Amino acid sequence: MNHTYEYEIDLDGDLAPARVLRMIKPGSRVLEIGAGPGSMTKHLIGTLGCAVVAIEIEKTALEKLKEVCSKVHECDLNNPSWGEQIGKKEGLFDYVIAADVLEHLYDPDTVLGGMKKLLTPTGSVVLSLPNVGHAGLLGCLVDEDMAYGPWGLLDRTHIRFFGIKNVQSLHSSQGLAIEEAQFVVRPPASTEFTRYWDRLPAVVQDALQLNRFSHVYQVVCRSVPAERGRNHLDLMCQPVVPPDAATTRIWTEIMASQPIDSSRDSRSTIASFV
Repeated sequence: MNHTYEYEIDLDGDLAPARVLRMIKPGSRVLEIGAGPGSMTKHLIGTLGCAVVAIEIEKTALEKLKEVCSKVHECDLNNPSWGEQIGKKEGLFDYVIAADVLEHLYDPDTVLGGMKKLLTPTGSVVLSLPNVGHAGLLGCLVDEDMAYGPWGLLDRTHIRFFGIKNVQSLHSSQGLAIEEAQFVVRPPASTEFTRYWDRLPAVVQDALQLNRFSHVYQVVCRSVPAERGRNHLDLMCQPVVPPDAATTRIWTEIMASQPIDSSRDSRSTIASFV
């Protein structure tokens, strides 16, 4: 049986895991935080030839992860000493990756600071983070429904939320400069929120999409200690590039085929007064 976070990765695709992997130089020494069952780990090792140390806490994921990685540590990132413990055991890394991990933690700022301390003098931190400002998610909120689910932007295990400005301040709070940044872009109909979105009045949909970041699903970025930064990117100034028509069509079809949660009221609470 597949683990919740077990998935295949098209290395040429536009999803966040593929974008993260393309930011890693082959042959590097990598610490992968929150590696899950090893979906990315196997590509870091097998495709990129990296020496990987992986961290995970969930028991069933750990067992699968050990099948693809020889250096695995069971580690609670909510324990402030996690970084010191890993540093003593494993040393420093060319890359420290946390792909869709920080939103699951009580204190993501401190964890990011710990990641920074584990870098070699030329190392980088690579993150992917969900964007809470996505129009599909906001559509659920204006319809009075915090639509938590088993995965996605409102994964029920998320306890911290980030808009574009929050991703920027998260890095700056830890003295990190963003050197490379990409947005995973999905219109609402190509997300898990498609059924919620479709029942909103058009005027509400239009209003929610006035923000130019309203289709940004995830932010993927590579950063370095600020004193080494050259680009010092401002995420609010980065272009938002829509996916091609084929990608949009494929994801719209996939999301439309997902099972319907029959426990949710299909009526829009705002249709009566718009």
